[in-house]
Amino acid sequence: MTDHRPPPPEPEDCLIHSRASRYKGGTLIAEDVRDYETHCQRISRPDAYRPGCCLACDGDVLHVHDYLQRKPCDGPGSPPEITIVRYICASCEATWRVLPAFLARHLWRSWLTVERTVSTGPPPPPSTAASIPKRTTRRWRERLASAARQLVVLLATSGGALLEAIVKRAGVEATRQELVDVHAEVAATPLERRLADLAALVHRLERGIRLM
Repeated sequence: MTDHRPPPPEPEDCLIHSRASRYKGGTLIAEDVRDYETHCQRISRPDAYRPGCCLACDGDVLHVHDYLQRKPCDGPGSPPEITIVRYICASCEATWRVLPAFLARHLWRSWLTVERTVSTGPPPPPSTAASIPKRTTRRWRERLASAARQLVVLLATSGGALLEAIVKRAGVEATRQELVDVHAEVAATPLERRLADLAALVHRLERGIRLM
């Protein structure tokens, strides 16, 4: 059956620009750190988050550079500050900030809060719900409704049977929300990690490219 829907709108510029070739350092995502408790265990040990090598020069000596504080606006029961470690390469002096997978880059929230906000399912309990401005909610949903063409091409050129299956089912005219849905179904992603897991995958394949 032919799809007669108009193509989705193009994504915002901030979502589609790679940083891999323009910056010596950047952000790395620890994809296996999916909750605050695991992060606390890791951050207490200097070596636990240390990258195996520098992505800029392949140097294998990286020292702790400093610690940063992130203040996610996640509502009641959430930590007011989350400590993030940054490493510096002894060879080229590139600095690498390591972000736990549950924190959304540039959105000032955890992925759990973002997922609950944009979800069409039942709202979370009031005791755990964050107060998200309507303008922010609208912006997040508009981003998910925009074209996923760049992300689909990125997955298609990365190889692997799983990514090929996702690309085939989503198609190049998919929205970002549709790509999230297909990825979650094919990869059997838990409900509250749908955005986080795909966002981390995209960032790993091309640093700086964002899901939303």
